[in-house]
Amino acid sequence: MTGSVTLIRESPEDPFSLGRAVSVVLDPHGRVTGWSDRAEALLGFAAREALGREATDLMVDPQNKRVVMEAAAACVRDRGWFGVVPVRIKEGRTVGFGVRARLVTRDSGEKEWFLIGAPAAEVVQWEIDRSVMDGLFRRSPIGLSVHDTDLKILRINRALAHVGDIEAEQARGSRTGDFLVRLDADTVDQRLREVLETGEPLIFTEQSCRLLAAPAKERFVDVSAFRLEDSTGRVLGVTQLVEDVTERHRARRRLALLSSAGARIGTTLDVGTTASELAEAAVPGLADCVSVDLLEQVSRGEEPVANSGGSAVRRTAVHSVVRGSERVMFPVGSLNTFPPRTPQGRCLSGRRPVLEPVVDVWRALEGLEGLDPADAAKLRDVHSLMVVPLTARGLVLGFMSLWRSRLPEPFEDDDLTLAGELAARAAVSIDNARRFTQQRRTALALQRRLLPRELPVHPAVAVAHRYLPAGGAAGVGGDWFDVIPLSGARVALVIGDVVGHGINAAATMGRLRTAVNTLADLDLEPDEVLSHLDDLVTRLAGEQEPDDEGTPGEQVVGATCLYAVYDPVARQCCIARAGHPPPAVVAPDGVVSVPELPAGPPLGLGGLPFETAELTLPEGTVIALYTNGLVEGEEHDMEDGIARLCTVLGGRPGRPLDDMAQHIVDALLPARPSDDVALLLARTSRLAPELVATWELPAEPTAPAKARRLTADQLAAWGLEELAFTTELIVSELVTNAYRYAGGPLTLRLIHHHRLICEVTDPSSTSPHLRRARSTDEGGRGLLLVAQLTEHWGTRHAREGKTVWTEQLLPQLGGGPVV
Repeated sequence: MTGSVTLIRESPEDPFSLGRAVSVVLDPHGRVTGWSDRAEALLGFAAREALGREATDLMVDPQNKRVVMEAAAACVRDRGWFGVVPVRIKEGRTVGFGVRARLVTRDSGEKEWFLIGAPAAEVVQWEIDRSVMDGLFRRSPIGLSVHDTDLKILRINRALAHVGDIEAEQARGSRTGDFLVRLDADTVDQRLREVLETGEPLIFTEQSCRLLAAPAKERFVDVSAFRLEDSTGRVLGVTQLVEDVTERHRARRRLALLSSAGARIGTTLDVGTTASELAEAAVPGLADCVSVDLLEQVSRGEEPVANSGGSAVRRTAVHSVVRGSERVMFPVGSLNTFPPRTPQGRCLSGRRPVLEPVVDVWRALEGLEGLDPADAAKLRDVHSLMVVPLTARGLVLGFMSLWRSRLPEPFEDDDLTLAGELAARAAVSIDNARRFTQQRRTALALQRRLLPRELPVHPAVAVAHRYLPAGGAAGVGGDWFDVIPLSGARVALVIGDVVGHGINAAATMGRLRTAVNTLADLDLEPDEVLSHLDDLVTRLAGEQEPDDEGTPGEQVVGATCLYAVYDPVARQCCIARAGHPPPAVVAPDGVVSVPELPAGPPLGLGGLPFETAELTLPEGTVIALYTNGLVEGEEHDMEDGIARLCTVLGGRPGRPLDDMAQHIVDALLPARPSDDVALLLARTSRLAPELVATWELPAEPTAPAKARRLTADQLAAWGLEELAFTTELIVSELVTNAYRYAGGPLTLRLIHHHRLICEVTDPSSTSPHLRRARSTDEGGRGLLLVAQLTEHWGTRHAREGKTVWTEQLLPQLGGGPVV
């Protein structure tokens, strides 16, 4: 540098430095003419002992003289020499010394030899160090760059020059920002400056390293750096080691994407949700936009066909980081067919992945139905495409399309492998979800067929109901409800729950519901109905067949049921329950209560009695029957759930039952309940006293005549003269049978309800039987006549005695209810 002197300090590790090397000067005849202090210290000869003597006599053992003379001859020949020679020290030992010899000329023209020497071990180590340094810059596969304190590049090795696609000399005097994009260069400079300032080395720090010559090409490097200092500690610069880890970074990113996808895909047994999870898992780590298309039958939960080429597919999921892309793609739920020449068509027919590193979207999708040319033009930025099949159990379920528009690099084989891994994992989950959907739909279809489609309209009660199947993986359950018309204007309200889930529970529910309807026709008391059901459940449990491995299958261990009979004449409700939650009763003024009723054991335990409780209900009372799925949850027990139900039921007397039912469901249940829920609401009505006529009759021959007279008068009062003749005949026959075979007293009751009901009660428990009389019989035709004249007839038993009843249609109302 002009006008200044730069002091370069010697390295203390250099064996030929002034502070460590032996310096000797020889004249042309080999006599010592110069001797340094360091020579005296290492060789032991003082200057006065060495000066003027021949070097070979002073420092060479006679047995080594030939070797030394050969080295001297080479030195003279080449006008210099470097090597290792044996040197004798004053102690008499011979030590190997590395020697550098150079010919120098004085002003007088006299030639002399200047020798610098150091112990051979130190020289060898020094040469190794120099070889390592030379290897780092010439042969090392790891990039190396040396920067001064201003972060200007002093030197780079060949490996780093290859990464930057430049010559090593081109980098001298440049900065990192001359080769890397600004964002990456700023990161490099910031970290190198921290190393310069703190002295703390940088160890294996990964960072982006995109070149200005190819800014779109992804590149990652591992960087280590350390500060350069001289022997006095003065900072000279910083050195960084750079290793290209782009492939390792991509592999790690792919592995992380697969790991994340494994945790995100298949969290539910829903086909649409699983497809959406697949699309979201691949964006943006692998693609900018992903669409999932499933065969139409797969989207419905059906088994896919073996040869699916040319089949229609339903767009099931789309996920994209490109804003507005959903407007130029097929919407979710649309049904499309991809021609065989399209990448999707080739993937579906060939059942193999398709990679289009560079793709013209319009040409690839030209002519596809439903794709507007204007919309396709908006996809001009899409430059790369992959389509991978979704295959499970050897069957193609659909395919996944992956697009790149923002990511500049095209898809490559490694990306196709990764997409295939994602598709394989997702296909298994989609197939599991499809099979679950199929089984669930089968069970739901069975359950819907077994549940009442429409509840009968009955004047005694107005009803509303809700049924919600379980939303989780448990499947449908065995919850059921029923409204069953009974004799005497009464109505039975039933609700029950079979333990377990799935088709077995639904089938068992159907058998129990059929049994309840049959038992209801017998007009049994509620506790007797439950006793018969208990026997039935016990038999069903014993009928369970073992599975294919010989172990017992799913056992129906029990069921719960509540059976209530409401009589609108007496305004009484008789209730018996078998392990079922108690009903909630809403009084006409809105006050809610839960009556204390005998719990009874669940059905299927056997041997334990059931009890019937009687409640008197004012007109307009609402009875809420429900299964435990409504009031039990993970966050609260049944008692808390019943309290919440009472809170929801109260406060608004007289509101429509359907609104009340929906309000209960919205307030108490999540969108997808974990258990089946059945809810039945019934608002009671009262039969006006003037529509009921009751008479006590003696068991004597005049009873039939009296019954006919009373009946005719009452029908006239009700305006039902058209039914007088038929009804008198029916009453006469029933009363005659009663006093003749049962004794007295007798009770005759007429009820003007939705139908005309005639009832004759006697103290006998013997039921009359319908039979066809022979031509020679004098009697036996009465009940046959009654059966022909009435719509229904039957017998119900009480604790004492029985009641024979008939029902006749009301002509003026066509059998409809009386308002």
